[in-house]
Amino acid sequence: MQTVSRLAIGERIVLTLWVGGLWTIGYIVAPALFANLEDRALAGTLAGVMFEIIAWIGLASGLFLLLANQIESRGNRINWRTLVLLAMLVLVTIGQFVLSPMIAELRVAGEAGTPAFARLHGIASVAYLVTSLLGLALVIAPGKSVGTA
Repeated sequence: MQTVSRLAIGERIVLTLWVGGLWTIGYIVAPALFANLEDRALAGTLAGVMFEIIAWIGLASGLFLLLANQIESRGNRINWRTLVLLAMLVLVTIGQFVLSPMIAELRVAGEAGTPAFARLHGIASVAYLVTSLLGLALVIAPGKSVGTA
């Protein structure tokens, strides 16, 4: 029982770090950069660095939370939290390894103002929003840990 309790505490800390970081960077820091820096390219670069950091935090956190969830459920079932975590990991993976490199390519090519750039940025923004909302669902859902059904 002691191990499960410590695992549950660890899950809460990791979930707080990940989801809090998503919300802080995406909805406070990035908008503040664009609102306060005259150089939009610099604002975009700084925001991109922070989005990359939170993506790596998300990948590590998501894997830990999935593993903890399976340990707590003794690997017997897939609960709704497992599905939410998997969805979040898929979205972060697509954002980090598919969308971000494509967006960066367009920026380097000087095509930041094109419809293609806007489309990719929009898709990335929606994926980020969905990830943030799924994370919020995990935070506010009843249960003492991420692994609780």
